[in-house]
Amino acid sequence: EIKGVQELDMIPIIIEREVLRQLNLLKIRDELKKRGVSEEELKEEFHAVTDIFENTKSKVIARAIKKGEKVLALKLPKFRGLIGYEIQPGRRLGTEMADRAKKYVKGIFHIDELPGYGITQEEVDAIVERLGLGEQDAFVLVAAEEEIAKKALREVLQRAREALYGVPEETRRALPDGNTQYMRPLPGKARMYPETDIPPILITEEMKKEILANLPELPQAKVERYVKEFKIDKSLAKTLVDDERDELFEELIEMGVKPSLAASILVVVLKGLKKEVPIENITDEHIKEAFKLYLAKKIAKEAFEEIFKELALHPEKSALQVAEEKGLTLLSEEEVEKIIDEIVQQNVDVIKAKGMGAMGMIMGKAMAKLRGKADGKLVSQLVRKKIRELS
Repeated sequence: EIKGVQELDMIPIIIEREVLRQLNLLKIRDELKKRGVSEEELKEEFHAVTDIFENTKSKVIARAIKKGEKVLALKLPKFRGLIGYEIQPGRRLGTEMADRAKKYVKGIFHIDELPGYGITQEEVDAIVERLGLGEQDAFVLVAAEEEIAKKALREVLQRAREALYGVPEETRRALPDGNTQYMRPLPGKARMYPETDIPPILITEEMKKEILANLPELPQAKVERYVKEFKIDKSLAKTLVDDERDELFEELIEMGVKPSLAASILVVVLKGLKKEVPIENITDEHIKEAFKLYLAKKIAKEAFEEIFKELALHPEKSALQVAEEKGLTLLSEEEVEKIIDEIVQQNVDVIKAKGMGAMGMIMGKAMAKLRGKADGKLVSQLVRKKIRELS
């Protein structure tokens, strides 16, 4: 059952993607059967691994440990490679598990996406050794107050058990890009309503304290934290929170993206494209993949706009595919220097006459050829160097 479809013309896309999701879940089921996974193997055993992350670079985990919280790991025998298996564009089995755990924690980490998010290969290897994992075994991590972490991992474990049988019976929420997200189990034995004539339940002070201690961060508090912690403009911070881009923003920072760049791309660039293309087709996974290319120095920051424009029109493509098709992958420094040399040679007389006064003109010509293919800072440095050599 799918709820919350806002636009009628999205119905065919939602149906198509739901069919795709269910077919992929059946493929995962078949692969688990082939690997011989049984429900008995999926045990409720939570392993304390906080000590492995004493000197971690993961901000999420470091922040949790600083607050006195724990890092727990759940072993999922023979699930390696399947948690990261894409079931809808930009959504994986791991996303389904994270959706289940969201009533307790903001997110989970799993072996198929690691190393990453500040978690190193050494930390992954230490967990693999601690849990005694084989080549096909996986793990899921949660960082939270111990009892909360256990509850979140129980949800993950339940979803892993359901994967053995294919497609769970559930009510799902329609997302703007045509994908769907878990809301609750379908009405039935898995979803029981309280009787109207049962005696009232006394809400104790202890219950209230537990609820208050686990309340999510208020929007205004989050805006103020972003301004203070990440040194970004308040209007950018407010837009990130209002547009519900805050979780993605923090994920990008975890990946190593500068906060100012992450905020600028998520707010300024994407909003600027809203009038031209259907940006709702651009998934979080699209955005994260584009930033991974940037961090790997495969694209320049000037390429984001062109990549997102194409992904909005063709969401079935990957960011790398678009970058390669559009010729947006970064040139080597030698290739950049060769192009700048050609421009300089074509304008020798102007440079000799104006010296550094020709900088703006040469930069304009260089960026016209190199925008999205080279880092602007590198282009500026090389242009400056070439002009000085001639003047």
